[in-house]
Amino acid sequence: MSRARAAKKLAQAAAYGGGGLGLIGATLYGVLTAEAEYAKRVIGPTRYYPTPGNGLYGRYPGHPITFAMIGDSSAAGYGTETPDETPGVLLASGLAELAERPVRLVDVSKTGAKSTDLAGQVDAALQAGPHIAVILIGVNDVKAKMPPSTSVRLLSAAVRRLRAANCEVVVGTCPDLGVVRTIMPPLRQVARSWSHRLAAAQTIAVVEAGGRSVSLGSLLGEVFASNPSMWGRDNFHPSATGYTAASAALLPSVAAAMGVGTESFVHPEQFRGEAILPIAEAAVQAARQAGTEVAATEVAGRSRGPSGRWAALRHRRRHPKAEVDRVDEPTEGSPDAVPVCQ
Repeated sequence: MSRARAAKKLAQAAAYGGGGLGLIGATLYGVLTAEAEYAKRVIGPTRYYPTPGNGLYGRYPGHPITFAMIGDSSAAGYGTETPDETPGVLLASGLAELAERPVRLVDVSKTGAKSTDLAGQVDAALQAGPHIAVILIGVNDVKAKMPPSTSVRLLSAAVRRLRAANCEVVVGTCPDLGVVRTIMPPLRQVARSWSHRLAAAQTIAVVEAGGRSVSLGSLLGEVFASNPSMWGRDNFHPSATGYTAASAALLPSVAAAMGVGTESFVHPEQFRGEAILPIAEAAVQAARQAGTEVAATEVAGRSRGPSGRWAALRHRRRHPKAEVDRVDEPTEGSPDAVPVCQ
């Protein structure tokens, strides 16, 4: 079975409540979960929880964009020293600069979260009326021995709920676990294969649910494998430098989802390896190259072709790291106070 067909079948199993283990390989999944248990023992228990940087960023006029950060330790920024190093703050600051509007960050992510925690996090995020949300989830599902189809189905449900509330959604797909130092060869290749298949299935489910995906595979891949500074003290989570790299890959897609930035309405450029493809093919290609965005599109006015939904595969240009500019908000009831959302 081709990788595109395998990813598509896993996404379909998730959508229709199938088991999914057979589609991703019960043996492969069993080996990986056993290795995850070993990695968990090496890493040890969670020692602390990062402080979320909830608040207003960017000294610009206009009503704030409300931005929700949802997910697990990769979303929360486990291993960072200050809130300013967390992905939520980095993305909020970057979006404020590109949009030239203030951005209010609502970070509901939590270290250790699994896909089963997404519903509660979405509940909390929706109370703030978000315009845009970023979701990073999935690695802890392996440790919990959750069937991949269940992970994908829960992610799809979260995206659909946010989109139903008119919130744009960007999902960072499963990173390449094959480069985690605590996973030893030859099981690294097993972990890499599993990661790519899950990332492709996540992409299909996210795009079908109305969101857009960004592959994080080799961001926790070659650059992490060759640059020890990308890793945190536990050799499993990224360092502040690593979170900056991941945020830089996500930011252009966050900006495009909000219709801001120089590339928001640029068509795919073939000379940069961008293309319009059937969703399954786009998902597999994206899983192989970090920072690749996949989003729904149309061909000749049609959203679907003979092989399913059309998707645009893009390699968006990254922006320099924005300065963190946190704004002290006026107290509620003062004449300078701003509303939560507009």
